[in-house]
Amino acid sequence: MTTKDLIIQALDEVPESALPEILEYVRDRKVHHSQPLIRKEVWDAYEASLREREEVYRRLADS
Repeated sequence: MTTKDLIIQALDEVPESALPEILEYVRDRKVHHSQPLIRKEVWDAYEASLREREEVYRRLADS
């Protein structure tokens, strides 16, 4: 039995009153899954900052 089948089977046992909350959770997970955790431009800025301050970070690590 697949995970999807198990979820559907479990949903059959959930009270109707709880289904809207479960639906909201599933939709929220879908949105989070489809969006990258960190946007590329943010990551690029972070990496540029690391390169700019490489010497400072090295000195801090050595102290």
